[in-house]
Amino acid sequence: MRIFRTSLMLALMAFLSVTLYSCKTKKVVAKPKPAPVATQPPVKETVTEAAPVKEEAAPVEEKANFSFANIQFEFNSSVLKTESFQVLDQATREMKKDPSVKFVLNGHSSAEGSPAHNMQLSVDRANAVKSYLINAGLSASNFTVKGHGEAQPVSSNTSEEGRVQNRRVEIKKN
Repeated sequence: MRIFRTSLMLALMAFLSVTLYSCKTKKVVAKPKPAPVATQPPVKETVTEAAPVKEEAAPVEEKANFSFANIQFEFNSSVLKTESFQVLDQATREMKKDPSVKFVLNGHSSAEGSPAHNMQLSVDRANAVKSYLINAGLSASNFTVKGHGEAQPVSSNTSEEGRVQNRRVEIKKN
């Protein structure tokens, strides 16, 4: 039995070596050469006049636009509305054009609630905007926060549409 296994192993090894050897000895099939590309003789250029050189104007530095739409808030809340993020992202891009400019963040509220509560709410709203701008990479020293409560409405507080417009933060250049 032992001799049979040994013979079988030798036969298997011989078969593998012949197979491997035959793989190595296969000839590479020659690929046909590509057809020669016809070349044209170089064309001599004759220059009669030199073309005038255009002078490019220096790039105009884009000035920052510091007019921002109002940043709106929900009733009795200092959490930014989702639609305010686009306005704040645009404000951030413009503010980064000139990092030396200082701004006042004016917080406002509608007339619902007590004057003391509305004053605190307007300050909290301005601070929410300031936090957003700082997290976007702007310097905290460029912002002053002011709360105005319900004292400076942009619309009448007698309708819900007017109250919605009054729940805001305005960004003004200082």
